[in-house]
Amino acid sequence: MDPTVIFWMFFIFLILYSHSTFRWIQIQRYNCIKKLERERKTRVIVMVHRQEQLALFGIPIYRFINIEDSEEILRAIRMTPDDMPIDLILHTPGGLVLASEQIAMALKEHKAKTTVIVPHYAMSGGTLIALAADEIIMDKNAVLGPVDPQLGNYPAASILKVVERKYIDQLDDETLILADISKKAIAQVKEFVYNLLKDKMPEEKAREVAETLSTGKWTHDYPLTVDKLKELGIEVNTNVPTLVYKLFDLYKQPTTQRPSVQYIPVPYRKVDDVKGKI
Repeated sequence: MDPTVIFWMFFIFLILYSHSTFRWIQIQRYNCIKKLERERKTRVIVMVHRQEQLALFGIPIYRFINIEDSEEILRAIRMTPDDMPIDLILHTPGGLVLASEQIAMALKEHKAKTTVIVPHYAMSGGTLIALAADEIIMDKNAVLGPVDPQLGNYPAASILKVVERKYIDQLDDETLILADISKKAIAQVKEFVYNLLKDKMPEEKAREVAETLSTGKWTHDYPLTVDKLKELGIEVNTNVPTLVYKLFDLYKQPTTQRPSVQYIPVPYRKVDDVKGKI
């Protein structure tokens, strides 16, 4: 057989195999979502951002909250009756402030109960969205993060620090412009967080938490654990539904290389239970 024909047959097979595998995973995800909706009697929305790879070429794609995400989530919320609760399963490193705020406002304005479920992490813009919900459910080892604005590669709070520590004639115009934008960005995010929290805690406490989360007290990737969030006055539930973990497993990315983490993927019984059967 002509080698060229063999090559094209193999190439077409790879494309069809990749497509059919993706479709099968999609069907499993939808089935799991429907099962979770029946169990909790809610509309379930899933937003999962992971480093993904193109099926054939292994090129990494980094995902984050963008305008397309906010459009889809707002559409899902509009399609949900006012008296139906919403569960938003969230796994994200963050993303655009505008998109995050749109999602947060839509959740806050929904009349029925809204719940954000975090199996692993929801940083930055993901935290903004979580704060908008009536209830936050997190795995006991999951984390949220600060929401201080970032301008390019630098935290807005750090840009302001530079301006504070130097004479104005030592700074170029670009730095001064960035400082002006930083001041506005921090003020805007702080006010937004306060508006999300003011109905859930005393007004002064809401302003204190908004100040802490938005003004660069910590680095942007500082992990806000369940205990830290409770210390700040943010209520967190750690009873993550088992089905959420099963659904989250369906978003794992396949790897063509040797994995960096390996284990026997079955739940083990307690040691005492095993000893009792020997």
